[in-house]
Amino acid sequence: SKQRTMKETLKISNIKYQISNCKLRRCAVNSEELSDRFLDYAASIITLVKSLGNSYQGKHISKQLLRSATSCGANYEEARAAESKADFIHKLQIVLKELRESRFWIRLIKRASLIPKDKISPILSETDELIKIIAKSVVTSKMKKII
Repeated sequence: SKQRTMKETLKISNIKYQISNCKLRRCAVNSEELSDRFLDYAASIITLVKSLGNSYQGKHISKQLLRSATSCGANYEEARAAESKADFIHKLQIVLKELRESRFWIRLIKRASLIPKDKISPILSETDELIKIIAKSVVTSKMKKII
């Protein structure tokens, strides 16, 4: 099938924001699809942490990763219901911060070989993609705020 080359938009709170999904080369993502993606992400993290075991290290990383990764979707939903553009930007920045923290814990799991790399790589890739989407949304939103 042909790849889309035109710019697509992300509709959030009736405001359109341009996004770029680097891995999939500019595909359409609406707010509902992104919300579902955050749910899938949280579910995959829950499954992942079950594999970490009951060691002190496993428990510590599990708790940290669960907190940061599952809060991304909740904070994204808060952003969708933002009361102002400034509130929207602030909440998206929180999502971005939590995604980056999650990325750290996932990279640590991979670096310490706590879980096989083949199980970590897809989740790390999804984390990177979500970071790119949200980061671009923050930049675009800030630019639109200035205009």
